[in-house]
Amino acid sequence: MADMDNKDQAELDPADLEDVEDVEEEETGEDVNSKARQLTVQMMQNPQILAALQERLDGLVGSPSGYMESLPKVVKRRVNALKNLQVKCAHIEAKFYEEVHELERKYAALYQPLFDKRSDIVKAAYEPTEEECEWKADEEEELTEEMKEKAKVEEEKKDEEKEDPKGIPEFWLTVFKNVDLLSDMLQEHDEPILKHLQDIKVKFSDPGQPMSFSLEFYFEPNEFFTNTLLTKTYKMRSEPDENDPFSFDGPEIMGCTGCTIDWTKGKNITLKTIKKKQKHKGRGTVRTVTKTVPNDSFFNFFTPPDVPESGDLDEDSEAVLAADFEIGHFIRERIVPRAVLYFTGEAIEDDDDDYDEEGEEADDEEGEEEGEEENDPDYDPKV
Repeated sequence: MADMDNKDQAELDPADLEDVEDVEEEETGEDVNSKARQLTVQMMQNPQILAALQERLDGLVGSPSGYMESLPKVVKRRVNALKNLQVKCAHIEAKFYEEVHELERKYAALYQPLFDKRSDIVKAAYEPTEEECEWKADEEEELTEEMKEKAKVEEEKKDEEKEDPKGIPEFWLTVFKNVDLLSDMLQEHDEPILKHLQDIKVKFSDPGQPMSFSLEFYFEPNEFFTNTLLTKTYKMRSEPDENDPFSFDGPEIMGCTGCTIDWTKGKNITLKTIKKKQKHKGRGTVRTVTKTVPNDSFFNFFTPPDVPESGDLDEDSEAVLAADFEIGHFIRERIVPRAVLYFTGEAIEDDDDDYDEEGEEADDEEGEEEGEEENDPDYDPKV
């Protein structure tokens, strides 16, 4: 076998040897690139290097490119004129959003009778007619007459076995549990209370009053608190900041106020009692101290941090308020208008479809990169 190898090598043309050497050099270059890639990956996994890089990038954000400084003075003057026009545009945009708020208030009055009827059905104050209950299924969900009859018989059997439920039990609790943004706030001890939630309404500020909206949570009488209504009001502003007019991007929430919950004695789930042991430094004796501390609960939503007139907040309070504003806006814009679709999960599927499309694009890009690596003769899947 060795003789055959030697013979083959002897019969190689010098030009072939040159080609072999060229390939070896190219492969050596690929080795260098591969090592460089590995080194880059290792560096990007180093938190100190990442922090230094992020700090450098943060310093570059908003930094002038030098182009404006290089412009002639007469051109700079004209650019300043354009900026003044832009400020006027921002003020017109603010007026636009004020009128949008007025339109929302106008159409809210048209929606409200429908929402009131929804509430009556949920809490069993109104039983919808056969005609109102008819719903044409999607084509893919359509059944044959025989299958429909069979399904109807099975449903009637189930209804006979169960106690006749009133309205739509746990409607709003189910909505909350189906939405990640809201379910993250829920604790197990919140659920028995939210079973008593009968309706959520949005109320807009009256004409001529500062822009605001309120969320109203209506509860049936329950053992946990005496309130039948809990409110959360969000104050908004739709005008450019004098110090930074170009940052204006529509109305912003400036603050919010909750309400006092009149808890029944021993039922306040926003507080919990803990026991701590303390040891006396001198005598060495141990005593048990009972303390009341805040407890995680959805109902903390009604006691947001106070915003001082200066507007200065610590980081924790800012984070709480930012999340609070997002939740309040989501309840107003999505949950109240489309509650039944969040109850059935259809609205959630629509939201997921939006994200899935982005995810599929990302997967395709990753697949292309993987394909390129596999075609690389120096690619090692273990690295």
